[in-house]
Amino acid sequence: MLSIRSATEDDAKPILDLRKASIRAFGPEGYHDEQVDAWAAQPLGVAPYLESIRDESKYVIVAEEDGEVAGFGRLELDTGVLSAVYVHPEYARNGLGSSLLSHLESVARNVGLDSLSLHASLNAADFYEENGYERIETVEHEVFGGVELACVEMRRNL
Repeated sequence: MLSIRSATEDDAKPILDLRKASIRAFGPEGYHDEQVDAWAAQPLGVAPYLESIRDESKYVIVAEEDGEVAGFGRLELDTGVLSAVYVHPEYARNGLGSSLLSHLESVARNVGLDSLSLHASLNAADFYEENGYERIETVEHEVFGGVELACVEMRRNL
């Protein structure tokens, strides 16, 4: 049974592993191998995830299915930036991403945000568009090693 809850420090490593698996599985839909490798690289390990989980200005959630972390999302509460929505490949394309997104949008409304913005990877832009986000422009996002990824800036009014 699927459940969505706030992330705890114990979730940092599963989140890290899930992010890498998701990028490796779906990144090639929009990027070449060097870009996928740089995007999936995690030279700081779990530290950034622990920091996000501890930071009260960020809201980090995980979706669990049968005790396994199947997806996660992160919302910057002070800026309304959706900085992450990832689903493990084994659980992808069955509504889990939309459930995570809906949960984060609900939290955003509850804290008084009137819109959300994000930089969607090329392989995820259609997903966000299907969930009511508007494409604004193509932007460059720098990942590990100075590698640039084209992303789509998107926004949704709540």
